[in-house]
Amino acid sequence: MIFSSIDAVATGLQQAGYFADRRLATAVFLALKLQRPLLLEGEPGVGKTELAKALSKALQRELLRLQCYDGLEQREALYEWNYAAQLLHMRAAEASGASSDVESEVYQPRYLIRRPLLQALQTPTPGAVLLIDEVDRADEPFEAFLLEYLGEYQVSIPELGTITAQVPPVTILTSNRTRELNDAVKRRCLYHWLDYPERERELAIVRAQVPEASEALTRQVADFIGRVRSAPFASAFQRAPGIAESVEWARALVALDALVLDPEVVVDTAGILFKQRDDVAAVTQTLAAELLQPEDAGA
Repeated sequence: MIFSSIDAVATGLQQAGYFADRRLATAVFLALKLQRPLLLEGEPGVGKTELAKALSKALQRELLRLQCYDGLEQREALYEWNYAAQLLHMRAAEASGASSDVESEVYQPRYLIRRPLLQALQTPTPGAVLLIDEVDRADEPFEAFLLEYLGEYQVSIPELGTITAQVPPVTILTSNRTRELNDAVKRRCLYHWLDYPERERELAIVRAQVPEASEALTRQVADFIGRVRSAPFASAFQRAPGIAESVEWARALVALDALVLDPEVVVDTAGILFKQRDDVAAVTQTLAAELLQPEDAGA
């Protein structure tokens, strides 16, 4: 599938369950049109990873995921040789006396174990969506290793030479900004800062993901989360809830047969919204009551 316009991107993502605003839909459209990687930065839980999943569905392309972490090695991202199979081949060649060029024989594609980067380059039409998730958790040498792939959609394997993409993969990189990424990585990507959604978009997401929740409860969830993220309440918490927490909270409230929010149920379920001990402890019934007040009530 090819998107012909920004509106088509937004519609396609929405049909896949992802509600993108105009700026994000524009960034995705340009990444597809220009065949450039898209770097998404933002707080945890704002929907960076989910965008790649939805894009895979919308484009009807296979999703390949490379989860980054400290100490990630090239062989885990690109390829490694099947040493056991190579050894068996060498022994068989020696036993048969046909070992004249055995070294070149064992470095054949059939002995290659392909990891996400190489899989993405060799995926046939229509190609793959490659998610390089939380790239900020990897170290700087790994960023340098990515440059050839990001800039030219190719990689170099010493034993085989340069491998270029059959179909340029749609590449999404995500970062929670635990550290600043190298400028060389950023220059090879289109960039988009993904912020928390506005109320109406979050309301649409919760409605779509938790259709069994009542309209009143859904609106209360969106209003409550919006107030938690805004002044003066945001300063009371180490980390505001993301979209994933909003959806999970709505599901939990439905499981509890809650029709509307009240301070008691907010306190009882605070561990679903917040993942820090101090944040959970900060949710008292008094604070919950304040957060549940309509905005005009506090004016």
